[in-house]
Amino acid sequence: MRVVKVRLGNNGYNIHIGSGLLTQAARRLRENGLADKLVIITNPVVEGLYGNALKKKLAEEGFTANILQVPDGEEQKSLEVAARLYNELTGLYAERTTPILALGGGVIGDLTGFVAATYLRGVPLVQIPTTLLAQVDSSIGGKVAVNHGQLKNKIGAFYQPRLVISDITTLRTLPTREFTNGLAEVIKYAVIGDKEFFTYLEDNLDQIKSLDEGVLEGIVYKSSRIKAKIVEKDEKDLGLRGILNYGHTVGHAIETVSDFNVQHGEAVAIGMLAAARISNRLDILDKNEVTRLKDIIARTGLPTEIPSLQLEKLIQAMKHDKKVLQGKPRFILPKTIGNVFITDEVSLSQVEKALVD
Repeated sequence: MRVVKVRLGNNGYNIHIGSGLLTQAARRLRENGLADKLVIITNPVVEGLYGNALKKKLAEEGFTANILQVPDGEEQKSLEVAARLYNELTGLYAERTTPILALGGGVIGDLTGFVAATYLRGVPLVQIPTTLLAQVDSSIGGKVAVNHGQLKNKIGAFYQPRLVISDITTLRTLPTREFTNGLAEVIKYAVIGDKEFFTYLEDNLDQIKSLDEGVLEGIVYKSSRIKAKIVEKDEKDLGLRGILNYGHTVGHAIETVSDFNVQHGEAVAIGMLAAARISNRLDILDKNEVTRLKDIIARTGLPTEIPSLQLEKLIQAMKHDKKVLQGKPRFILPKTIGNVFITDEVSLSQVEKALVD
């Protein structure tokens, strides 16, 4: 097992990464002084795979756990579903000390985090991500949110978990498409902060795709560490943390316009490549680096080309992006692999050209 410390003063916490960690969840909860009456929020598939076993194991260790179920799908990240969960928590007599465990992928993590941040003005949150995307990205850093009016993560808060438990074993039950989606975020971390990590991914992609647990633990650890360091410097997303949105300005627009039929990692992959092309056209990023990025994205099975969506709708969606300041969308562009910068000097016409290149 490896541990990444997120140092945020009183809001700091540990990320535990390794195989078989769900069986150690009770110990981690005790170490963090959490109450023994808790609630698990998950979806039907994950409940069957891991939720019931987790509940039983916690009971053996003296915890009382109730499971609340949320159907699968991005559309569940809504104020309406949050309201239903508030009612169910009330029915369970959940108190301010009642921990809520988010057991699942990014949708469950974001929704549960939002509920934990707002129920009784905040109850303890524990993230237990079961997808690669959630383990390396959405479970870390305290961004919790729901969608609104077809706009992704429009209503949310910064609310750090008390603990993150990333059990690598859960990645073995992921559908291939879900696992591949997570690889987009792993590639993102390499591009924004570690060129040697990018080379490692190029050299070890076959082992990663074959679900070698040692290699998987390493890439989750490395990605988590990169994100933790950025969050420590900019918890509330006022500057540096913006680089974590590499590929997301275009990516979120693609998700929205496709009615979420294009999944998050797929959309981010297209967005990362579009940003690289823009940077190359501005004579910043070398063409060979664009090729390397395109090659590794293609090798993972992620898309490198925009799906059949109307460019006008994509541009309109970008104008509603959370990162827009004074009417200008902000883009994260790579200077080289391992080094990026934030700019609001990218025109929408440049974005259009990059998307149809």
